[in-house]
Amino acid sequence: MTILSLRNVSKSFGALTVADDVSFDVAAGQALGIIGPNGAGKSTLFNLITGNLTSDAGSIHFDGADVTRVPPMQRCLSGIGRSFQIPQPFDHLTVFENLLVAATHGQGKSEHEVEQDCVRILEQTEMSEVANNPAGGLRLLQRKRLELARAMATRPKLLLLDEIAGGLTDAECTALIDTIKGLHASGVTIIWIEHVLHALTSVVERLLVLDFGKVIGLGDPDEIMNSREVKEIYLGIEV
Repeated sequence: MTILSLRNVSKSFGALTVADDVSFDVAAGQALGIIGPNGAGKSTLFNLITGNLTSDAGSIHFDGADVTRVPPMQRCLSGIGRSFQIPQPFDHLTVFENLLVAATHGQGKSEHEVEQDCVRILEQTEMSEVANNPAGGLRLLQRKRLELARAMATRPKLLLLDEIAGGLTDAECTALIDTIKGLHASGVTIIWIEHVLHALTSVVERLLVLDFGKVIGLGDPDEIMNSREVKEIYLGIEV
C-alpha cells in the first residue's frame, strides 16, 4: 500500500527552481533515504510534503487523500510528523512537558489523553531518565533524541527526519541509529534526509538522489551509491 505519492511536483522562487517535476511513491512501512549535495532541494521537498511550502504544480497524496493544498496543521493531524535539522525545544520546559505540547497539538487531544503515549515515547527514544530535566540543559545527543521524540508524539504514520545524525560522534550516531531502527521496526514509515551516509544506508531500503531539485536516481542503496551519475555529483568530477 502506498502511503505517500508525489506526482510532477514543482516549486520555484523566481528563476530558482528548487523542486523540478518530482515524482515518487513511498510504501507504508518503508524507509526511504534522500541524499544530494547542499542546495539540492532536500529540505524544500520536506516543506512541500508537510505543507510549509505550497507547490506551484503537481500533486501530493497522503494516506489515500489529496493533501496538495491542505495546510500544515491538518497534515500533521492526519499523520505526517517531522524533525528539524536544528533542534529547537522549549528550553524552559522539561523533556516530558515538551512531549505533552507536541502530543496535544499534534494529535488534537487533551494532556490527560496523551500522557501514557508520552511515557511510552520517552521509553522508545531512551529519554525516560531525563524526563523531568529542563530541555535547555540537554547534551546534543539528548536534544536530537528529544527532537525525534517530539515528532513521534504526534503519532505519525509518516516520519520525516531531516539530518538528525548531523554533528554526532560515531558512538552517538550508532546509538541514535539503533533507536531509529526500533521505531521503523514498530511499523513507522520513514523518509530520512542525511549526509551521514553510513547511518542512512544502515536503515533505509531505498535511496532517492536529488540534484538542483530534480530526482536523478531512485532504487536500491548499493546500486544508487555505485552509479556513475551519483559519484560525479558527489565528487564534482567526471568519473
